[in-house]
Amino acid sequence: MNKIFEKFKISNNSPVIVTFTLLCFASYILSQIFGYKFNHTFFSVYRSSLANPLTYLRFFTHVLGHASRSHLIGNITLLLVVGPLLEEKYGSKNILMIILVTAFMTGLVNYMFFPYRSLLGASGVVFAFILLSPFTNLKSGYIPITLILVVIFYIGGQIFDGLFVKSNVSNLSHIIGGAVGAVSGFILQKAHN
Repeated sequence: MNKIFEKFKISNNSPVIVTFTLLCFASYILSQIFGYKFNHTFFSVYRSSLANPLTYLRFFTHVLGHASRSHLIGNITLLLVVGPLLEEKYGSKNILMIILVTAFMTGLVNYMFFPYRSLLGASGVVFAFILLSPFTNLKSGYIPITLILVVIFYIGGQIFDGLFVKSNVSNLSHIIGGAVGAVSGFILQKAHN
């Protein structure tokens, strides 16, 4: 396999994002083979017994599950565009940590405050990366205008949609993901200076 990569000069510049993408596709294929119940059992977070070990697993695995092909492709496309740049800038370990923290935070909030709604999908992670991306060329002491615009358009849009648009989209997960990305950006920027 390595010879194929060498022959075509292919490199894995983003191991965490590539692995995350493949896990999302694998979970989607499994849910297509085994049906909704499989997706619900392993890749959705919802109020379930704290005595069930799967409850804790789902706090993290729900970001791998997707409700439809278009849901999956929409999230993965944005992850593949933004994620590798962030992984090259901040390192695989930091990107993995952001994914795990976003998954846990969005899963926990959904579990606690929306007991009758299932949550699945990587959009919280996507929003974390969207809010992290303006920090990549942050100069010490300055707030990038792109961060302000991203907050206005992305987070503002999620607040508006959450208040006025009835849908199955978890706007709160997007906002939480964005907050994790922004906080991570400030922390990582301080660490790099």
